[in-house]
Amino acid sequence: QVQLVESGGGLVQAGGSLRLSCAASERISTIDAMGWYRQVPGKQRELVATITSGGRTNYGDSVTGRFTISRDNAKNTVYLQMNSLKPEDTAVYYCKAIRSGHWGQGTQVTVSS
Repeated sequence: QVQLVESGGGLVQAGGSLRLSCAASERISTIDAMGWYRQVPGKQRELVATITSGGRTNYGDSVTGRFTISRDNAKNTVYLQMNSLKPEDTAVYYCKAIRSGHWGQGTQVTVSS
Protein backbone atom coordinates (compact mmCIF):
# COMPACT_ATOMS: atom_id res chain seq x y z
CA GLN A 1 0.00 0.00 0.00
CA VAL A 2 2.89 2.35 0.76
CA GLN A 3 4.55 3.34 -2.49
CA LEU A 4 7.63 5.42 -3.24
CA VAL A 5 8.03 6.59 -6.83
CA GLU A 6 11.30 8.05 -8.10
CA SER A 7 11.57 10.33 -11.10
CA GLY A 8 14.04 12.71 -12.72
CA GLY A 9 16.68 10.30 -13.94
CA GLY A 10 18.13 10.43 -17.42
CA LEU A 11 21.25 10.86 -19.54
CA VAL A 12 23.53 13.77 -18.64
CA GLN A 13 27.01 14.87 -19.69
CA ALA A 14 29.83 14.88 -17.16
CA GLY A 15 29.74 18.07 -15.12
CA GLY A 16 26.00 18.45 -15.55
CA SER A 17 23.17 18.36 -13.03
CA LEU A 18 19.98 16.44 -12.34
CA ARG A 19 17.34 16.63 -9.63
CA LEU A 20 15.69 13.40 -8.57
CA SER A 21 12.32 13.31 -6.83
CA CYS A 22 10.75 10.65 -4.65
CA ALA A 23 7.01 10.94 -4.06
CA ALA A 24 5.43 8.92 -1.27
CA SER A 25 1.85 7.67 -1.41
CA GLU A 26 1.38 8.09 2.34
CA ARG A 27 2.30 10.58 5.03
CA ILE A 28 5.08 8.28 6.24
CA SER A 29 7.64 10.50 4.53
CA THR A 30 6.81 13.33 6.94
CA ILE A 31 7.78 11.34 10.06
CA ASP A 32 10.35 8.83 8.84
CA ALA A 33 13.93 9.45 7.84
CA MET A 34 14.32 9.19 4.07
CA GLY A 35 17.29 8.15 2.02
CA TRP A 36 18.73 7.86 -1.46
CA TYR A 37 20.76 4.81 -2.42
CA ARG A 38 22.30 3.72 -5.71
CA GLN A 39 23.31 0.46 -7.31
CA VAL A 40 25.44 -0.58 -10.27
CA PRO A 41 25.06 -4.10 -11.71
CA GLY A 42 27.42 -6.46 -9.91
CA LYS A 43 27.92 -4.12 -6.95
CA GLN A 44 26.32 -3.66 -3.54
CA ARG A 45 23.65 -1.03 -3.14
CA GLU A 46 25.30 1.94 -1.46
CA LEU A 47 24.13 4.89 0.61
CA VAL A 48 24.06 8.24 -1.17
CA ALA A 49 22.32 10.53 1.34
CA THR A 50 19.80 10.54 4.18
CA ILE A 51 17.61 13.17 5.77
CA THR A 52 15.66 13.01 9.03
CA SER A 53 12.16 14.35 9.55
CA GLY A 54 13.81 17.38 11.16
CA GLY A 55 16.12 18.05 8.23
CA ARG A 56 19.40 16.60 9.51
CA THR A 57 21.42 15.27 6.56
CA ASN A 58 24.14 12.71 5.97
CA TYR A 59 26.10 11.96 2.77
CA GLY A 60 28.24 9.22 1.39
CA ASP A 61 31.88 10.16 0.93
CA SER A 62 31.74 9.89 -2.86
CA VAL A 63 29.00 12.54 -3.21
CA THR A 64 29.78 14.97 -0.38
CA GLY A 65 30.01 18.50 -1.72
CA ARG A 66 28.24 17.65 -4.98
CA PHE A 67 24.82 16.26 -3.99
CA THR A 68 22.18 17.78 -1.72
CA ILE A 69 19.22 15.94 -0.20
CA SER A 70 16.11 17.87 0.84
CA ARG A 71 12.48 17.19 1.64
CA ASP A 72 9.11 18.85 1.42
CA ASN A 73 6.98 17.19 4.08
CA ALA A 74 3.79 18.92 2.94
CA LYS A 75 4.21 17.23 -0.45
CA ASN A 76 5.48 13.89 0.91
CA THR A 77 8.46 14.29 -1.40
CA VAL A 78 12.21 14.00 -0.99
CA TYR A 79 14.70 15.38 -3.52
CA LEU A 80 18.28 14.72 -4.52
CA GLN A 81 20.03 17.58 -6.29
CA MET A 82 23.05 16.19 -8.13
CA ASN A 83 25.69 18.62 -9.40
CA SER A 84 29.10 18.12 -11.01
CA LEU A 85 28.08 14.66 -12.14
CA LYS A 86 30.78 12.14 -12.99
CA PRO A 87 30.59 8.95 -15.09
CA GLU A 88 31.07 6.95 -11.90
CA ASP A 89 27.76 8.35 -10.63
CA THR A 90 26.01 6.23 -13.25
CA ALA A 91 23.64 3.88 -11.41
CA VAL A 92 20.04 3.14 -10.60
CA TYR A 93 19.01 5.47 -7.78
CA TYR A 94 16.52 4.24 -5.19
CA CYS A 95 14.47 6.10 -2.61
CA LYS A 96 13.89 4.50 0.80
CA ALA A 97 11.78 5.20 3.85
CA ILE A 98 14.49 4.13 6.24
CA ARG A 99 12.76 2.99 9.41
CA SER A 100 9.74 1.45 7.66
CA GLY A 101 11.94 -0.27 5.07
CA HIS A 102 9.98 0.67 1.95
CA TRP A 103 11.87 1.07 -1.33
CA GLY A 104 10.96 2.77 -4.57
CA GLN A 105 11.39 1.13 -7.97
CA GLY A 106 14.47 3.11 -8.91
CA THR A 107 15.35 5.62 -11.61
CA GLN A 108 18.31 5.31 -13.99
CA VAL A 109 20.99 7.99 -14.04
CA THR A 110 23.60 7.78 -16.80
CA VAL A 111 26.50 10.23 -16.98
CA SER A 112 28.50 10.32 -20.19
CA SER A 113 32.12 11.42 -20.42
